[in-house]
Amino acid sequence: MVNLIGTYECKADAKGRLMMPAAFKKQLASVLEEGFVLKRSVFQPCLELYPMQEWNQLMAKINKLNRFKKKNNDFIRRFTAGVKVVDIDATGRLLIPKDLIGFASIKKEIVLSSAVNIIEVWDKDLYEKAIEDATDDFADLAEEVMGFEDEIDGIS
Repeated sequence: MVNLIGTYECKADAKGRLMMPAAFKKQLASVLEEGFVLKRSVFQPCLELYPMQEWNQLMAKINKLNRFKKKNNDFIRRFTAGVKVVDIDATGRLLIPKDLIGFASIKKEIVLSSAVNIIEVWDKDLYEKAIEDATDDFADLAEEVMGFEDEIDGIS
């Protein structure tokens, strides 16, 4: 499992290419050759970049869903809508396909933000707005998600 750290700003060129920050390239060195999957986020107007091994683990879970249930089929179709296999080229650039640029309203300024084992790809203005909007509720959210009654696995 890849555990990524960092938030970095970069620019996309007219073709939708961005230079992957050196810190992310270093963290992803062991999985660069396997490639990546880029998809629409379910909850936010951003994209999610999965290292191929992380994507394959997620797909193994999704593949266990019973496809004879309409809800499951609908979920799979929506979850995988717009999914693209992408690579980081020899010069360290990542090409974001035009349809995904449109989905995430990406202009020129981009923020790449680690989200444990994936990288979120945001238009800079939308990222800053999402962070600002979440600030008010973050204390309550942190307590609800992480505020266990007892210490579990060293998290308190």
